[in-house]
Amino acid sequence: MLSCCSSVKNQTSNGTGKLDTQLLKDVEVLSSDAYQGRKTGTKGAEMTRAYIIERFQKLGLKSYPQHVNYAQEFTFNSKNGNAAGTNIIGYIPGKGTNVIVVSAHYDHLGIVKDEVFNGADDNASGIAGLLKIAAYFAKNKPNNTIIFAAFDAEEMGLQGAKAFVANPPTPINTIVIDLNMDMIGHSDKAELYVCGTFRYPDLKKYVVNTNSNIKVLFGHDDPKLGRDDWTNQSDQGAFHAKNIPFLYFGVEDHKDYHKATDEYSTITKEFFSNAANVILGVVKNIDKQTGLQQSLKDKMIMKN
Repeated sequence: MLSCCSSVKNQTSNGTGKLDTQLLKDVEVLSSDAYQGRKTGTKGAEMTRAYIIERFQKLGLKSYPQHVNYAQEFTFNSKNGNAAGTNIIGYIPGKGTNVIVVSAHYDHLGIVKDEVFNGADDNASGIAGLLKIAAYFAKNKPNNTIIFAAFDAEEMGLQGAKAFVANPPTPINTIVIDLNMDMIGHSDKAELYVCGTFRYPDLKKYVVNTNSNIKVLFGHDDPKLGRDDWTNQSDQGAFHAKNIPFLYFGVEDHKDYHKATDEYSTITKEFFSNAANVILGVVKNIDKQTGLQQSLKDKMIMKN
């Protein structure tokens, strides 16, 4: 069941009409042919990590002591045997012990039959959104510690996120929510979906949209929907498996999904800028809360 955002206020635009140039630049760079489709284990993935690390460093994000220069390395079983991946994990310390994870995967499909699958929407857009949110909180100290997790090997079965929750840099019981972005840059209908409130209805109140140029819809999270239930279809699934509340932000599949045509030129730029602003607003709303452990976890109504 899909429903429109119940927290909409007046439906008047709060935007200036200007596009977010840094947001768009990040997508344009990461989805260029030079990055070879960012497939796990390739030179393109290595270049992507270098780009994200440089941005983290410039923003002043901290690296956990167990992660040398933000890198969390892991191994996993793939169809071709043992494989290796690397998450990029930075954080901004808060005033308390609770932790919010903001996540997006940086890998994509690489080169397939001599065609570069650049994955502009999937998921250079999510990484750009993550960097935008990190830039905000780098200048505005959060109440809660915020981890910014750029996950590897999502396309191979959420492997980076699974490695993170199996070996988190902070005690897992301090992580109160995962806010995940996967495909937030391409919607011809200007529709951004928020998945997760079916199981965690208390989270609806943090989703506020005041921009009439974008529709924010709840849904794609009822188990009865089958494949249309997105709960486990991106990295938030690894957190959900550990009973960590989540919100997942994304768009419905479009004509360029998992195709070589998922290029920077097909990003719907105004929608993308608006979507990133909406998601930043949700993170800000959640971070304003004190006692997150109690309000988001201990009192959460879970629908199995």
